[in-house]
Amino acid sequence: MPNLFQRPWTVTLFALLNTFLWGSAFPFIKLSYEALEISPDEYGQQLIFAGERFLLAGVLLLLISRTVFKRPIHLTVERVKAYAHLGAFLTFLQYLFFYVGLSLSTGVQGSIIAGSTSFFQMALAHFRYEDDRLNRLKGIALTLGFSGIVIANWPSASSEIGFGVGEVLLILAMVSGAFGNLIAKDYSRSHDVAPMTAWAMVFGSLGLLTVGVVLDPGGVFLPYTGKTLLFLLYLALLSAVGFTLWNTLMKYNPVSRVSLYMFFVPLFGVILSGVLLGETIPWNALVGLLFVVAGIYLSTYFQGRKQSVRK
Repeated sequence: MPNLFQRPWTVTLFALLNTFLWGSAFPFIKLSYEALEISPDEYGQQLIFAGERFLLAGVLLLLISRTVFKRPIHLTVERVKAYAHLGAFLTFLQYLFFYVGLSLSTGVQGSIIAGSTSFFQMALAHFRYEDDRLNRLKGIALTLGFSGIVIANWPSASSEIGFGVGEVLLILAMVSGAFGNLIAKDYSRSHDVAPMTAWAMVFGSLGLLTVGVVLDPGGVFLPYTGKTLLFLLYLALLSAVGFTLWNTLMKYNPVSRVSLYMFFVPLFGVILSGVLLGETIPWNALVGLLFVVAGIYLSTYFQGRKQSVRK
């Protein structure tokens, strides 16, 4: 009998909550940069802020794991190797490439490329897991989802679209994140998800902080205020909750079943940016959302029918 994290509609609910949290990170990062006066070309301060965010997220999750879930959080040599391996891809490389790449790219291209994580996860899973191969249904759902992202971010006639270093770095960020999610799925078979996720963020954050300080030694002490500390706390909490919930979904489900929901991250980002930053929500973002919902519904509906037949 499927557990809570395997039932089709609860998977949908948890995945939507998770992608909503991740989508909200975009406007809150922008608000934080504005309040901390971090300019687009100050890569060191951006990475320091990212490192502090994930370090706080990891520490909070360790405390929750120990006090609320009563899970062991102590380290062994084997755990250090596993968690550092996961943190290198899921936190350090992904966000190193992402923060620098986004500074060198446009918001339109960044959003489109961010929606490509599902492609990379499903493609990697096709070769990594024998029971998670791509088929016609998954291909249709994937096509609908990515089409929605492209439609939602379609440039206007005056937009200048190119492809350079920034776009390459964003693609590398998505590949690293996708590979990190598969590593998390594998390690979750023998490690508790919450402590594993927490230590991965701690190890990854130390790498981000190190690179940030090397790039900008004078930027290590960011001018936090009560407002920006609340922003930092929110970003840390959404990372702690989001990655733990996502890794749990990945543990109990095929990669292809949950990967499609990643298409909602940039869409929620666009909508929440409109609400929180006062940016205009274009009509094509709503059309793109319909495409994404159609792809998710198609996949979820047939998954539910398949489970009913097995019963």
